Amino acid sequence: MTVLSPPASSPDTQAFKSSVRAQWDRCATGWDHHTAAIHSWLRQPTDAMLDMAGIAPGCAVLDVAAGAGDQTLDIARRVGPTGRVLATDLSPVILALALHNAQQAGLRNVQTLVADGEDLAVEPTSFDAVVCRLGLMFFPDPLQGLRGMHRALRPGGGICTMVFSRPERNPCIGILMSTAMQHAGLPARDPFTPGGLLSLGKPGLADALFGAAGFQEIATTTLDAPFHMPTARHYLDFVRASASPIQQILSRLSPQAANDAWADMEESLSTFATPGGWVGPNELQLTAARR
Repeated sequence: MTVLSPPASSPDTQAFKSSVRAQWDRCATGWDHHTAAIHSWLRQPTDAMLDMAGIAPGCAVLDVAAGAGDQTLDIARRVGPTGRVLATDLSPVILALALHNAQQAGLRNVQTLVADGEDLAVEPTSFDAVVCRLGLMFFPDPLQGLRGMHRALRPGGGICTMVFSRPERNPCIGILMSTAMQHAGLPARDPFTPGGLLSLGKPGLADALFGAAGFQEIATTTLDAPFHMPTARHYLDFVRASASPIQQILSRLSPQAANDAWADMEESLSTFATPGGWVGPNELQLTAARR
């Protein structure tokens, strides 16, 4: 059986992270090309995340697993010229795009650091706020990542993370995963397996992890975030531009077998077509706390 997301204690963890880094390096340009769609999808949840983290003018902010930097630019604008943002990511290629995008937007208060989110090489107590948008759920050991974020915060500093919530509230992800596993001849996976898309959606889990990491005033909320696309195929084009677990599963198949799997996904996802376009249900979970 293919090991997709080994626990942090596994000797394969570093090999797994190296594989993920290589996949994001390959997918970086394609992901960046979907920035407009991502921005539209996550506009309101991102604003809520920044509010809940307490990000304001003059703040120093750590943006963990920043990707191509869509939310990094929002943070940079919010903190203004007297603030600063450090964007980190495992992939140097996608992080270079984040810096390029910031420079193109005329934002000079953004810096980048290639870093494993579970091993953040930043100065302790050097940030007023930390955010992590749709990254923490991919950590094999999210508690280790949260402990690093806790160390990075000044006393009283705020944090907010965004992940996918419960499986039943994110049916598109369920369709993608179950179809991919079936075509790969693999048994169904526990959706809460560490490192998976839905791994932190179990009620109460995020709060428990934040508490174990030393955070106070922990609060979790959920927000509907439907994904609007012209068709299911456009949505799958977006998924194929990422280094998601779906890609990891299908990479073991022949090109024809993988195409058959994508075709089955498209057919199943077409159930979310509406007269005005395709609307995929999603629910996001925001957890905020203070050091």
